[in-house]
Amino acid sequence: MARNALGSTVALLGAAAAVASPFQAWYGNRQGRDIRMEDLFDGITTVSAELWESVFVVMLFVALLTLVGVIFRSRLTVALAGIVSLGFTVLWMVRQGQATGSLTAGGAEGLGAGAALAAGGSVLILLGALLMAGRKRRRSRHGRGGELAEPEPYGYEPEPEPYYGPGGPGGPVDGDTPTQPYPPPPPPPDEPWPPDHRPPPGR
Repeated sequence: MARNALGSTVALLGAAAAVASPFQAWYGNRQGRDIRMEDLFDGITTVSAELWESVFVVMLFVALLTLVGVIFRSRLTVALAGIVSLGFTVLWMVRQGQATGSLTAGGAEGLGAGAALAAGGSVLILLGALLMAGRKRRRSRHGRGGELAEPEPYGYEPEPEPYYGPGGPGGPVDGDTPTQPYPPPPPPPDEPWPPDHRPPPGR
């Protein structure tokens, strides 16, 4: 629980930094919200973009993906958000370096606070995914005393319980015809008549 809380906090801080980065200068005095998304594939231009056509859309998607991962405690989802944010930021740096011939940090013609927020937020999101413990597996069966028992492995067949119905252990199961008791043994040969059926004396 503590790991999930710590990892979620770090990931959310990174998502907040990422979604705020387009409103800061990325290179020189140009803010991220002025950078078109297609410039990352066609080359950096000086054409300004609308808000919903700029890098803000990508960072907003990253923040929402991080939030979903935190709510469902999914480390994979949070890590995916960090990878998307970091990959997008690195791709922009590569395109910007190709357009200007070199990259510098700070100054009127260098990387600004927006690019630093995007890169730092991406790292925080990935760090949060590493710190999170994720969801615990649910156990399907209850053991004795109300405790949760481990699920049985695949292919496991429980041993049949002994039968204690009519006939005792090993007797007939439900639906079978119960067995009849054995007949009594015949009388001994030295007593041709049963004790209760002997002829009266004198006959």
